[in-house]
Formats: sequence, C-alpha cells, structure tokens
Amino acid sequence: MTPTTAGDEDSDARRRRRRSGAAIKESMRELSVQLSLLNHQISASFDLRDTDFDCLDVIKRHGPLTPSGLARRTGLHAATLTGILDRLERGEWIARERDPADRRAVIVRARRERNPELFRKFAGMNSAMDGLLADYSPDQLELLADFLRRTADAGRGATDALVRGAD
Repeated sequence: MTPTTAGDEDSDARRRRRRSGAAIKESMRELSVQLSLLNHQISASFDLRDTDFDCLDVIKRHGPLTPSGLARRTGLHAATLTGILDRLERGEWIARERDPADRRAVIVRARRERNPELFRKFAGMNSAMDGLLADYSPDQLELLADFLRRTADAGRGATDALVRGAD
C-alpha cells in the first residue's frame, strides 16, 4: 500500500465519520421534534400543559421529589413549579405529602392509579418501538441503549449548563 492510498483511506474514513455523525445528529433532532409532538398530543388529551406533562414525567421517573428537587431537575423557577404542582394536584396526577424523614418538608409523588390512562396513550408508540427493536440483535440493542443513555446524559449536562448560565 502506498502512502497516498493509506492517506486516501484515512481521509475517506474521516469523511464517512463526519457524514454519519451529521446524519445521527439530524435524526436526533427529528426524533426530538416527533417525541415533543407526541407528548404535546398526549398532554393536550389530558388538558395538561406541555411543561406540566414534562414535570409529571420527571416526578414519575425520579420521584418522589421535593419541590426544590424538582426545580433542580427541571431548571424551572420555584414560583413556576408551584402553579404546575397545583394543576397536577387538582388533576389528581400527583399527591403532596409530608416527608417522613422531615415532617416540615413536602414531597411530591405521582399517583400510580393514573398510570393506565397514560399507558393507553403511549400504546401505539410502544408497539411501534417493539416492532423496531425486534430487528436488532441483543448486542446491537445493548449498543443502542448505551448510545441513548450517553446522549441523554450529554443533554442533561447541556441543560444544566444553560440553567447555571454558562454558554
């Protein structure tokens, strides 16, 4: 192999990597838009605002949480969260309770009895995902899961930096 041929192969590999990286980023943006639209339709079907629905999801996934813990996770101002939590509580999506470890503190938990309603709304997407995932081997699924976990971590880090005021 001549030096020129090796250099051409390296250059081709770099071009392919850039194109693939750009395609992945573009697909991630499109996925973000589509999931946002799906969540908007679902939240609207429950008469919830998009941000209310996002906070409910954070509470369901990471709760029970204190309101200040929810504020840290979402980057929302405490006064904004008060309104969101009031609406979610009125809709019977969450319950505010005294923290057993500190009776002065309040924790917010999702009300599990509402889960079946949410599961029904996500059934179409979950079914479509099951069909897509069936096309991949266990090793490929592990790779995809790792990529998505790391992507979510990167997004969380970028969001946290913006909340702290870093550019």
